[in-house]
Amino acid sequence: MTRDFPEGYLPLCRRFGFDEGIPWTRHWSAAPDFLERAVAEVAASSVAQVLECGSGLSTLMLAAACRERGGGLVTALEQWPEGAAATREALARYRLEAYARVVDAPLVSWRLEGEIWPWYRLDEAVLPEAVTLLVVDGPPGRLRPLARYPALPLLGARLAPGWRLLLDDAARPDERRVVARWLRRRPDLAHEYLPLERGCSRLWSTRPPPHGGA
Repeated sequence: MTRDFPEGYLPLCRRFGFDEGIPWTRHWSAAPDFLERAVAEVAASSVAQVLECGSGLSTLMLAAACRERGGGLVTALEQWPEGAAATREALARYRLEAYARVVDAPLVSWRLEGEIWPWYRLDEAVLPEAVTLLVVDGPPGRLRPLARYPALPLLGARLAPGWRLLLDDAARPDERRVVARWLRRRPDLAHEYLPLERGCSRLWSTRPPPHGGA
């Protein structure tokens, strides 16, 4: 936990009362404008059921957004035990445990579309059933090309009608290729690129919800 409030993060920290430090690191934490976009998605949801690939400052902000709107839950998959512990400490410091849980999810080998991918171990017992917002900010891109691609194929069955997906670092060539591959795989997807500090891709399904639902 750093008690510094780096430039750009102060408005959200003031909004949520984070006056005792935040779990921020220069190279790993999401940029302020991405966090503001994610918080806005939570505020606009009729039901806030968030699944996050990676944990940290974003988990804290999303949990606070759930508390602010009066309900919701963030489930964050974290590959590093020390990262999970730091996020849990921050959630406890600000009494946000009721709005977020950090799941220890070490990277394991998945076979997907004829390729091997290092990606999070998934515990079916703790994953939410109807995800309204999927935030993809991990695993690190250095693991292999298209490292974040498995998120949608492996978690797509858990997405609720009206879901949204936010992919961080979308200005990078690798993330652009991930989005292109998702769009080829899923013709029902719509995509909006947001020119944030590190780029953000926002995706959703154009398929009508079943039985006229939301």
